[in-house]
Amino acid sequence: MAAPKKTGTSALAVHLLAALLLSVMFLGACGGPEIIYDPANYRKESNPAKHEYIIGVSDTLQVNVWRNPEVSSAATVRPDGTITLPLLGDVKVEGRTPTEVKNEVTKRLSAYVKDESAVVTVAITGVNSYRFTVAGNCARPGIFTTRYYVTVAEAIAMAGGPTRFADTEQVILVRTDPNGRVRQIPINYDSVRSRDNPEQDLVLVTGDTVFLP
Repeated sequence: MAAPKKTGTSALAVHLLAALLLSVMFLGACGGPEIIYDPANYRKESNPAKHEYIIGVSDTLQVNVWRNPEVSSAATVRPDGTITLPLLGDVKVEGRTPTEVKNEVTKRLSAYVKDESAVVTVAITGVNSYRFTVAGNCARPGIFTTRYYVTVAEAIAMAGGPTRFADTEQVILVRTDPNGRVRQIPINYDSVRSRDNPEQDLVLVTGDTVFLP
């Protein structure tokens, strides 16, 4: 699997990102999205590694229809969240699982392919949409992309670790839930490293921000 990548983020952009994050975290009462300080039940937090993959923009897929190679195709998810398949045209895939996409393709193909043995498979051939941000008092803050899931501690390590100014007992994981609420989940990085509270080392989901104050 490919090594993790860091997007090109200038020092100014990182400082602006940190300032923006702080404004979201502390000024949410001024009419913005609902902000919730949420000392989570860590063991019940969503873990994407335990569920079927959710397709995102820039991911690559292989859609195969058995015995019908003319309607099989490789595709990359475009910025609008769709792919284009032979006969079917555009299919919305962003935010859906391969099983959900397979079911829609099977249903729509039934109007063109009458062979009941035409089994559809959908495989993820390239994971490119998994992104998260590490901001604040770390050595190399920025936006990171990997082809595998990482935890809070791993994300901080990818960002070069905390600086000597960081309050590592007060790390905040900023996460937006499906209802659009912005949650602030406290993480005690020291207790994660000491293994006193390993359950706080949550697996990041796409769009998460780890903030080191």
